[in-house]
Amino acid sequence: MHTVSPWSTTVQLDIENSALLLERKILDYSYQFYNTGDSFWIVVITPQNRKIAFRAAFGMNSCFEVVNLFDDGDTIVIALNSKLGSYEVRVDFPNTTKPLLHYTTTFTANVSLMIPFWPRDIIPLTEDGSVENTTGKIHMEQFGSRSGLIFASITKPATGSFFYFQNLTSLSEYCEATETESKNAVGGTWPEIGFQLPITDKLPLPSGKSFIISDAYVVLEAETIEETPAICEHFLNNLVNIYKAIPQSKIEYHDWPDIAQKSLTDLYHSKGAWTQTNGIPYLNAYLCDYETPSESMVQLAVLTPYKEYENWKGEKHPIYSDIISGLPAFYDPKINCINRWLPALADKLDQSEEQKKEMVMDSWYLHHPLMNLARLALDGEKTAKKLLLDSVEYVIKVAHHFKYVWPVFYNMETLETIKKETAPGAGGERDVAGAYAHLMLLVFKLTKEKRYLNEAKKAAKTLTALGINILYQANNTAFAAGALLELYKITQKKLYLDISYTCLTGLFKNIQLYDCKYGYGKNYTNFFSVFPLNDAPYTAAYEELEVYAALSEYFIQAKDVDILPSLRTLIPEFIKYAINRIAYYYPPMLPKEMLSEEVKTGEIQSDLWIPLEDLYNGWQQSGQVGQEVYGAGMAFGIVSRQYIKIDEDFLLFIDYPLTTPHKRGKSVAIHLDGDKDMSYNLKIIKLKGNKIQMKVFHENEILKPFMKNAKMHEYNISGFGLIKVQW
Repeated sequence: MHTVSPWSTTVQLDIENSALLLERKILDYSYQFYNTGDSFWIVVITPQNRKIAFRAAFGMNSCFEVVNLFDDGDTIVIALNSKLGSYEVRVDFPNTTKPLLHYTTTFTANVSLMIPFWPRDIIPLTEDGSVENTTGKIHMEQFGSRSGLIFASITKPATGSFFYFQNLTSLSEYCEATETESKNAVGGTWPEIGFQLPITDKLPLPSGKSFIISDAYVVLEAETIEETPAICEHFLNNLVNIYKAIPQSKIEYHDWPDIAQKSLTDLYHSKGAWTQTNGIPYLNAYLCDYETPSESMVQLAVLTPYKEYENWKGEKHPIYSDIISGLPAFYDPKINCINRWLPALADKLDQSEEQKKEMVMDSWYLHHPLMNLARLALDGEKTAKKLLLDSVEYVIKVAHHFKYVWPVFYNMETLETIKKETAPGAGGERDVAGAYAHLMLLVFKLTKEKRYLNEAKKAAKTLTALGINILYQANNTAFAAGALLELYKITQKKLYLDISYTCLTGLFKNIQLYDCKYGYGKNYTNFFSVFPLNDAPYTAAYEELEVYAALSEYFIQAKDVDILPSLRTLIPEFIKYAINRIAYYYPPMLPKEMLSEEVKTGEIQSDLWIPLEDLYNGWQQSGQVGQEVYGAGMAFGIVSRQYIKIDEDFLLFIDYPLTTPHKRGKSVAIHLDGDKDMSYNLKIIKLKGNKIQMKVFHENEILKPFMKNAKMHEYNISGFGLIKVQW
């Protein structure tokens, strides 16, 4: 039996003793409406005659009077009055082919109110008994600023599952007026779960103005879900059902080729981005951080996307030779592997953090620079190939020592574990096995030696034990998803595809699927952003770039695989919004008042096109960690993936994960194999020379631009079909 609060104890009896105001049937589900005094309830009756109640309005210290009830067959509107103010509950069913409920509640206070408490809005009911006797399993819930969702199964009585989503964009005006935040708004302890309106402790809710205080979507399922593959599939499918029903954020185009050029200029010429050791230039991790020794990860995090950009642009720049010349010095003969820190400066480590000690390795840091060396080696870079192959035996030795389950920190010489778990009982860096598998597959491509493929298989199988808590760091989880997809393509073993879906579930439950339009968050769009860690309070530039790049590649590699249809919606949509959003990591894109005056590492120069590490929602300033030099490859990675050079005079841009475009004569063909119901942006951009005189076809039907001027023609295109551009 569960302990419950007074706001839930009598819910079952209150509903049973109240008059039914209205009933609506959709598919096999019934939706009943009750006024129980201080609460207005929507009770859902499932096909198995089980019940779950949703509190659409709460009267606080007052009782409701129903003053109007309107039902036109599409929308139900209930007007409620109380001594404290007036409420309006609007209910609709956005998709009549699925049991999808949507209700929005607005409140207008008669007097300015402080709101010190608000009950949760979901209560499971019993046929004969009380709510404290119900049991259930919460599969996922909101943490911090992530999406306001809860996904759960009710196991007693066996009611089925539900996916609840609170559209927190709608709460922005409330948060702005009361200086509250929508963090951790959806969750709770069984059986009192769901959304809790942020309590006011600074400013009262103003009187006389209408505020949305709930905007909820609920998908109901008859099935009780237990196993990880089913949890992942249902989560992804339900997320798409909700996504297609909610209002989506406006798309904003940024001139990424121009940003890339500005970023390259500032990166190369800013003295704060560089330091020198033995006459060789090295990139700092953060702008003006001259105290921390150079890191191999930092050099390669910029060099690899820059190489992609150089290949795209067809022009060389001295930054490439400057960075590549310093890489061999990271090779440490004491371990026969490249080190995180420049060995020549190991005595300069200040030991201020656990990893800032000689020979202490943060597990994912061992693999990350080697992945980038492998990518460069596959592109023909000989220095990278030598360093990679000279280091890979050590990496395998470490994997065998830890049996493919890595701790957080270990000693690189002795392999002694220094820190085993991220938190008691939470395990180590869980997704490193996936990053290791990704690295082994890259080395397999390079060498064709099957032992690397076998290593990838062994590491990947250890991920099955982790369930939906697979994510440690988002970019590594994204690389793991791609590696597992590749293993599935090689072996045709569904196990690998299932684990791949688990990785993607870990990513998509770690996103912010709303726009924070209050506080400093209203200065930039943050819809569909992804957090770097499960508990990170901010989104981070470099991790977002790598997730974007990894999911782009995933989608390309999945073109011949029968992946879940939900992924053909979610991945291209993430790509579309990533291209839109991540320009706001650059300080020149932001008002100076939202930049932190205190910086943990280095300093911020707000005129430089070098990204901030950290963007916060709401009332916190951004850039608290520093200006992230190792994130400076962001624009390089986007330009090389989203722009096609037609000739010297024109560019083609599309905010969709591009498979290899097929150029033939004076035409280019692009195959889109996503969701036909979603739309994307295609732009023909004039650089110089002649007028834009091109035709765009979708499945042989000519498209008209929705906007055109002398410099750009813009088209909306479906997420599925063949696009052809002719000139």
